[in-house]
Amino acid sequence: QGFKYYVEAEDADILILTETKVNNEPVDPALTQRYPHRHWTISDKKTYSGTAILSKIQPLSVDYTLPGHPDASAVKGRIVTLEFESCYLIGTYVVNAGTGLKTLDAKKEWNKHFELYIRELDKKKPVIWTGDLNVAPTALDLANPKTNWNKTPGYTEAETSSFARILNTSGEEPEAPKFVDVWRKLHPDLRHYTYFSYRFNCREKGLGWRLDTFVVSERLEERVKMCEIRSEIYGASDHCPVVLELDGPL
Repeated sequence: QGFKYYVEAEDADILILTETKVNNEPVDPALTQRYPHRHWTISDKKTYSGTAILSKIQPLSVDYTLPGHPDASAVKGRIVTLEFESCYLIGTYVVNAGTGLKTLDAKKEWNKHFELYIRELDKKKPVIWTGDLNVAPTALDLANPKTNWNKTPGYTEAETSSFARILNTSGEEPEAPKFVDVWRKLHPDLRHYTYFSYRFNCREKGLGWRLDTFVVSERLEERVKMCEIRSEIYGASDHCPVVLELDGPL
């Protein structure tokens, strides 16, 4: 019920959902009446992963693949790409490195192909990438960086370095495009989080992680009007919504 209230109150032009865990495409009027263009990818595993982009704006094309990835079933439920006139929009539920980092190799495989994919798209049009990225990019992006480093999924050298390579902020790869972590660029020193485990009263204690964000091609940065974490929204998920507002049409 809280989710419906949020959807109605935010009234976003586009809604990106991750880790939906649905087995069939929902037909809730709160979604179907508001968003005529609904694109769901559902995992073959029951109540597992799942990603959707719901839009008031009709896209030019839709893709559910991650080119080059050798396991289509591992990709299903994790990525939706919409093409619009002026940009691409990618919604992802990125692979979690797993308890004890047991699926870190699968995460590395995903990251390898995703880096290539987002760069290839950027050659054609600017890109907006969002969702649960399952990485805390820097020590500012989680409550306890020292105790979690290279031990906890989402904050390992392999994961943070992959994210940094995509941003390419330092320009170490001059031929590669640059991307911007929008919320962090607007709030360079803040410690705000988007994920709080339901265990151990993490939300009340402020023990969170910033795993959800918007990453945009550098040339889209001038169109950003606002990017905020809706920290006040609680109950529908262990993640908080993140909102991006851009100037101009998609």
